[in-house]
Amino acid sequence: MSCGILFRLIAFLAATVRIIKPGLLSRLAISCLAGLAACTQPAPLEIQKPVETISASTVTVQRGQFRHVIRLHGTVEAVQSYGVMAPRLAGGPMSTMIITKVVRNGTRVRKGDILVEFDRQNQMKNVLDRQAEYDNLVAQIKRKEADQATARAVDETELKGAEVDLQSALVDMRKNEVVPSIQAEINKQNLAEAQARLKQLKDTLALKREAAAAELRILEIQRDRAKNAAEYAQGNIEKMTIQSPLDGLVVLSPVNKGSRMVDPSEGDEVRPGGGIMQVVNPAAMQVRARVNQVDIANVRIGQETDVRLDAYPDLLFQGKIDRISAVAAAGSYSKQVRYFVAVISIQGSDPKLMPDLTAAVDVKLETLENVLLVPREAIAMEKDQAFVEVIMDGRTEYRAVKTGPMNECETVIESGLQEGTVVARNPRIKADSARSQPGQTGAGNL
Repeated sequence: MSCGILFRLIAFLAATVRIIKPGLLSRLAISCLAGLAACTQPAPLEIQKPVETISASTVTVQRGQFRHVIRLHGTVEAVQSYGVMAPRLAGGPMSTMIITKVVRNGTRVRKGDILVEFDRQNQMKNVLDRQAEYDNLVAQIKRKEADQATARAVDETELKGAEVDLQSALVDMRKNEVVPSIQAEINKQNLAEAQARLKQLKDTLALKREAAAAELRILEIQRDRAKNAAEYAQGNIEKMTIQSPLDGLVVLSPVNKGSRMVDPSEGDEVRPGGGIMQVVNPAAMQVRARVNQVDIANVRIGQETDVRLDAYPDLLFQGKIDRISAVAAAGSYSKQVRYFVAVISIQGSDPKLMPDLTAAVDVKLETLENVLLVPREAIAMEKDQAFVEVIMDGRTEYRAVKTGPMNECETVIESGLQEGTVVARNPRIKADSARSQPGQTGAGNL
């Protein structure tokens, strides 16, 4: 009977004391007090610590597959991809460009499909301006050539006149023997003057031709520059349309729009060289993951892996380690912790397998089939000997076992247990329990 019931019974007796004999009331009170005293006495040891309470957390030894893996984390990326950037324009100042057409994120495209188009009005104006400048310079060159041809004809006529004057002076020099001395002296002076004038005209004509060639060359250089500028402007018009170089999937790159990062759309302004999208081949994807320096000794090229996407944990892909970096790099939070980079190729494809998704990679170190498995916490070590706490017929038994490989959660039992045996998940073996031999039973060893 509980203590609360006894107290209520005493109160009831006190209320009805007038109709009960005093002796009977005394005996009932003594009985109630005895029951109250019994409520405060401790329960026997076997009731206070039943076997079920001692081994409440148990596990059954079962056979199964043992897997020892290393968990890596990384990012999915495409093996084959093409980055689309806003074109860098040639022959002009760098300015922003306006998107007039862009494909939507996740669109599948074929080689040659238009990915993005930019406003080409400025470039078309540049083409017309450069073409007009080129045509003007061509006309100037033609006029300059005509002017130089006229001036050259005049100079050559003057040169011919000087040569005629020289010949006439030579003829007059032959008459010096028969003419008076004064006339002979005049003939000599005329000859010297004709020779000097002819020489001067020849030197001047050569300089004029060099100057004319220089003037013409300057105009030709300006013409060629105008022509190149027109070609650059025409090429810039062609750059305003970007086509896909391969079959693949479009993944837009977010751009800064005000205080937000959004996918580029029609009407947005972008700077030359800015990334707009990537065209990836979804048939070949890989994961770039980091390997802690303490685990790199167990990771090697060619190991098989299981790859799961954090966004879609139900999807499972098989993979294989293709590359491991030769040099470790410092971690993001501590320079003392070093990481290696491993590239894991993914086998198979799925529409949900997209670049930039985070993934978990389990590197398979060891796999054993049909072995006895217990939780790792069910093993207790005592003087280099592994023990388990076996629950059998309501009693506990500490049994020595031989353990095999273990991972973070499970341990392989090579001998000492059988399938179906129930063991405690957390055995209660104290430091002085070395005296308890395998097969010794009872709760007194706890």
